[in-house]
Amino acid sequence: MVDLDQLVSEAQQSFSSTSDAVALEEAKAKYLGKSGLLTEILKGLGKLDPEQRKSEGAKINAAKTAIEGALNQRRNQLADDLLQARLSQEAIDVSLPGRGRGAGSLHPVMRTWERVEEIFHSIGFEVAQGPEIENDWYNFTALNSPENHPARSMQDTFYVEGHDAKAQSLLLRTHTSPMQIRFASNAVKTHLQQYGNLDDMPDIRVIAPGRTYRVDSDATHSPMFHQVEGLWIGKEVSFAALKGVYTHFLKTFFENKDLHLRFRPSYFPFTEPSAEIDVAFPSGKLAGRWLEISGSGQVHPTVIRNMGLDPEHHIGFAFGSGLERLTMLRYGVDDLRLFFENDTRFLSQFPA
Repeated sequence: MVDLDQLVSEAQQSFSSTSDAVALEEAKAKYLGKSGLLTEILKGLGKLDPEQRKSEGAKINAAKTAIEGALNQRRNQLADDLLQARLSQEAIDVSLPGRGRGAGSLHPVMRTWERVEEIFHSIGFEVAQGPEIENDWYNFTALNSPENHPARSMQDTFYVEGHDAKAQSLLLRTHTSPMQIRFASNAVKTHLQQYGNLDDMPDIRVIAPGRTYRVDSDATHSPMFHQVEGLWIGKEVSFAALKGVYTHFLKTFFENKDLHLRFRPSYFPFTEPSAEIDVAFPSGKLAGRWLEISGSGQVHPTVIRNMGLDPEHHIGFAFGSGLERLTMLRYGVDDLRLFFENDTRFLSQFPA
């Protein structure tokens, strides 16, 4: 019979001399494989008588256990060596100074949004926000838009499948003007519930900033954009008040008291009379040019009625401005798409 102690010693030395897992598995096959030395010895037990087979079998199993123990020990050692090597390569020098993260800042359009709210709040206007998925009544009908108005077509408006509880068509709002109807109607209902009449109804002064959606996309238009609508309803709110409020807003927003404004006659279904508001800068690359910046006008009597008020006793004005347009003029941006491309090189120009 083979000297089992010597075989175990040879296996231990063979395993300990291996440098990696592949070499270790090759060494294992020499002793424990299907044709390994210990396997061949086990095959020879069948030639022995029962008593000798029993004693020799016990010795062989002990040798096998010792060899397997040496094998597992070397496997664990190689795994530990590999782990330590990786840890040393990937070690972090905790004494090095930390890498600070870049400070974020508000998006330029959001800067404009907040600035607009701040200016109008300072002169007594409330801020209202509402649903971006609107129904046909608030987005079109209540604002006196006729059934055949182009804005109602699918080429101009994103419609949503389904209807609301009143069987109204649903759509992504094309302007924030629906909030004028919602806010004014709620104010009228609340006042009637408290006082029973509208004789001493306080003026309604509100702006409605928010996201809006239209089927349009180029250098000066985006399918999603931001607007701010303004509304002032009272018993003695004139067109002159509109001119005063909006002139104050623009001069404050652009921090330029020398701005020139003009109100150019126009048409909107929800105002009568209506006017486009143009602005001219006294200096800079835009000096001498009239730039359209807002639509406005006296609120149409039909719209006043849809708010729950009597146009014989209540009158007011409304306006709508694009926040991107205001932002482009304030910061000198000439391509609307830059606001939505998430290019950090562009956004870093507007630090906190």
